[in-house]
Amino acid sequence: MTTIRSETSAPAGIFSRNSAPWLYAPRMGFKISGKIHAINDAQQITERFRKREFVLETADNPSYPQFVQFQLTGNRCEALDGFSVGDEIQVEFSLRGREWKSPRGEVKYFNSLDVWDIQRGAAAADGFDDPPPPDGPPPGLDEEIPF
Repeated sequence: MTTIRSETSAPAGIFSRNSAPWLYAPRMGFKISGKIHAINDAQQITERFRKREFVLETADNPSYPQFVQFQLTGNRCEALDGFSVGDEIQVEFSLRGREWKSPRGEVKYFNSLDVWDIQRGAAAADGFDDPPPPDGPPPGLDEEIPF
């Protein structure tokens, strides 16, 4: 199962796809788990901009795996040095988009998945590392509803 999780400051909810939670929004960014399919070398794009791309294989449906490309930039490029193709990982990333106008006036849009953190191993398997919510109301709340 592929788990994509969005983290923002307020809960946005858990959505169901084939009875499995797949998108959750409590803080800032997204998390996804999968297997490394390819790792590219770092590229120096300009004097001040360097990036390194890799591909993560996700398998919501093992018959139709998805191959998603991510990028690390700047000093984060070295974060992949300890990983190999085939490693199971969890990636925390942000979704970025930009508009580009050609000299002929055509407008195109580009997206990138910018990685902030990579975790390996069993903890990365489901993408949900938060403890379960406590049972019942928080301590100190009266039984009576105030309205």
